[in-house]
Amino acid sequence: MSEAQPEPEADPIRAAAEARSQPRPPRPRTSAEQEAFLARLAGGLAHEIKNPLSTMAINLALLEEDWSRAVAARNGSVELTPREQRSLKRVRTLQREVTRLEGIVEDFLRFARGGQINRAPADLAALVRDTLEFVEPEDLAQGIRHHVDLAVGLPLVMIDGGALRQAVLNLLVNARQAMPGGGELLVRLAREGNWVSLSITDTGIGMSSETLQRCFDEYWSDKKGGTGLGLSSARRIVEEHGGAIDVTSELGRGTNFTIWLPLIVELFGLRPPRGGEGRSAEDGP
Repeated sequence: MSEAQPEPEADPIRAAAEARSQPRPPRPRTSAEQEAFLARLAGGLAHEIKNPLSTMAINLALLEEDWSRAVAARNGSVELTPREQRSLKRVRTLQREVTRLEGIVEDFLRFARGGQINRAPADLAALVRDTLEFVEPEDLAQGIRHHVDLAVGLPLVMIDGGALRQAVLNLLVNARQAMPGGGELLVRLAREGNWVSLSITDTGIGMSSETLQRCFDEYWSDKKGGTGLGLSSARRIVEEHGGAIDVTSELGRGTNFTIWLPLIVELFGLRPPRGGEGRSAEDGP
């Protein structure tokens, strides 16, 4: 009987080379990587849509200008024919629709760019005051009166001024849309411990229970022509600043949004006072 031959010793270098040569499944993207990829994809798509819209807007403006010159050449002595009036009306309708679509694309781009914030010390009261001055003419034209109480001497906050201004503007526009027949807009900025609270209250139509539950959902809106990105963008911007946003509403009486932001003097680990921990509409009234 022949003796059993010993097993040859494994060559570790060869084994490592063979292991490296084997195809490996791609590493699944993390949640953050997936979000970043989708944001880049969405941003690129929005830009592709925005470019032809801009071309359309320019050409429609030139076409309207041609109409104006034609009317001026007649010295106003000859009115437009019914056919010409219909054509000019169609041009202006297209202009309105292009403007609306450009607004939707801009909202989409802002939402897709979420997370890109550059914070620096800033005076939140000055930012709120400037934003209110920006919306006040249109509010007054709609019969909306401002009542403003901004605390003086507040410590600075670490914010991206442009991003946070957009969040505040979204809330102010939402308040205006809730008061089509006019009303009262109450804005209050105050310090509570190591946090600052910004309260925006309207006396508008209020929210139904369904709207309250879903008002922060992306792409959900009960407004005609709404994109469903204004409030969701506002919440995301606030949360990216380490803050929180709270909403309460009563149908037929109005709505209140409160933003909580940490002051520079904050102590790590503190939460917003009165339980304002980013309670979204999903938590209910």
